[in-house]
Amino acid sequence: MSTTVNPSSICFSLHQNNQLSIPKSTPFSFGSGSTKFGSVSNPGRVSLNCSTRVRSMVSTQVTQMTSSSSNIPTVVEVDLGNRSYPIYIGSGLLDQPDLLQRHVHGKRVLVVTNTTVAPLYLDKVIDALTRDNPEVSVEAVILPDGEQYKNMETLMKVFDKAIGSRLDRRSTFVALGGGVIGDMCGFAAAAFLRGVNFIQIPTTVMAQVDSSVGGKTGINHTLGKNLIGAFYQPQCVLIDTDTLKTLPDREMASGIAEVIKYGLIRDADFFEWQEKNMASLLARDTAALTYAIKRSCENKAEVVSLDEKEGGIRATLNLGHTFGHAIETGFGYGQWLHGEAVAVGTVMAVDLSHRLGWIDESLVKRVHSILKDARLPTVVPESMTVEMFKSIMAVDKKVADGVLRLILLKGPLGNCVFTSDYDRDALDQTLRAFCKS
Repeated sequence: MSTTVNPSSICFSLHQNNQLSIPKSTPFSFGSGSTKFGSVSNPGRVSLNCSTRVRSMVSTQVTQMTSSSSNIPTVVEVDLGNRSYPIYIGSGLLDQPDLLQRHVHGKRVLVVTNTTVAPLYLDKVIDALTRDNPEVSVEAVILPDGEQYKNMETLMKVFDKAIGSRLDRRSTFVALGGGVIGDMCGFAAAAFLRGVNFIQIPTTVMAQVDSSVGGKTGINHTLGKNLIGAFYQPQCVLIDTDTLKTLPDREMASGIAEVIKYGLIRDADFFEWQEKNMASLLARDTAALTYAIKRSCENKAEVVSLDEKEGGIRATLNLGHTFGHAIETGFGYGQWLHGEAVAVGTVMAVDLSHRLGWIDESLVKRVHSILKDARLPTVVPESMTVEMFKSIMAVDKKVADGVLRLILLKGPLGNCVFTSDYDRDALDQTLRAFCKS
């Protein structure tokens, strides 16, 4: 279906009965063109029964894999037609070579990783790719670690290695690391020889619950985050939860910010579960982490299946990101972790939602409380000013025809809007409330 989004506001919620609710007052559409999806003749909300579609788009199933290991992964399917792919979730998955080898179609592999992850998992991944598979040869490129290196200069190191190793179009790139590595490896795969296959092996909570799923790839520019990139889907995502055992506490908390997001924008039950289980998540309880990753991936996969290239509903996954990206850019890439900036951005988006009268104060307090429990910041860096926010947000990817669109909460927990229809004075009030100048 070729459709468009230029509503001033789009509101989404998925209820427990798997019905997608869209308010009467806002047209709902995707992509480009002029076709509208659905029509409304009665006041209130129009409910589209999505139970069959949801089941087909996000099939979470337990499948026995051919492996000597007794660990059976959970599989979440991202339904994109002939570009669909599985997300494998479980413990010890890097010890199951078949999971990776089934997605490598040529004889050459390039593993892209960084100086932190390589000593921990590179040998294990090479073994998983080559065990009883002598025809496959593996090269590796080890990049510096950190958001400050997510740039064109570092990306060229991947191309240098690929070209110097004479890789061809049947080669497979493997991203081994967090969100920075996944984004850069995916972008390199999209561009090298105009596109080669790639696999995501995320090793941080942030990457496992969000950035490795959905095909967003790219690098930063000095003027803004993720402004250069491509939508390019992997062959699979392999999430070995054992890799979180070596993750620093600060990185763990950073990833939880994205988990919280899913509950706020579309999954109220999940948010309430997090409120009760945050201590278990931070303590790295295996069952709690596996559940949080699975539920997050289900939410992400469903949204991506509906709107792969962010024409509408997928933009709602960026709650807090417009403010958060401004913090990362203005404060300096790498000074704050992505999830830390998103946490503060979420507080700012919630503050604006409340100023607009769209949510109750009780929800504002719950957001502050859960972020505090997750050991995440809720205050803007002192160096950030109102003008810095405005100038950086002006080049945000969600700007359309010169107008900034924001993801804001509206209504009960689990509902949000992607809108340009908000009071600019209220936005100014939020910025002034969080900035000293």
